Amino acid sequence: MREILHNKLPVIYEDENLLALDKPAGLLTIPAPGKAGRSLQEILDAAVKEAGLPYRLHPCHRLDEETSGVVLFAKGKSRQKRMMELFRHRDMEKVYIAYVQGCPRKKEGSFTRSLEGLAARTDYRVLEQKELFAVVETRPLTGRKNQIRLHFKAAGHPLVGETRFAFRRDSTLRARRLMLHAVELSFVDPWTGEARTLRAPLPADMLKFRG
Repeated sequence: MREILHNKLPVIYEDENLLALDKPAGLLTIPAPGKAGRSLQEILDAAVKEAGLPYRLHPCHRLDEETSGVVLFAKGKSRQKRMMELFRHRDMEKVYIAYVQGCPRKKEGSFTRSLEGLAARTDYRVLEQKELFAVVETRPLTGRKNQIRLHFKAAGHPLVGETRFAFRRDSTLRARRLMLHAVELSFVDPWTGEARTLRAPLPADMLKFRG
């Protein structure tokens, strides 16, 4: 797959069971009703068909359209099911880099506000404080929908570029997209027992915005 996807999508890791990609911002993970444009799933389906491979690639999790970074696909439905069990049982460590508006009072801590009636926890650590925003490493210990975005919004520090859970007019910062990147995914490979850490470097637009 690496050769087929050359110049289309950056491949982070591949073996006989899994394929990890660095998803660019602005690309859906899977097709969504009412959303225009191609999705990562459709690009991969076309690549698999072109190569005549005997399997289909299935997403083990999803990233929001505006979020960039590590996304993991399984080669076949049974492998997908096995990997999704790791996510379900929280045996998958996820690390994100977020740019949040303002200056968090505590340089590290946890948010435990329930989301949609379910327990949720997000740990964070401020890596760098800029004049109008902070660069934060954040680890969602639960997998609630939009968890990072909602927790920081509730704390009074919505993400830079946020337009869904905060009004653009309320911020003097202007970003072309949500400043959120899935930088790292760590787990124990269920087939080999080896510890794996998959990383996607910060994209150029976030590096430029950071200055």
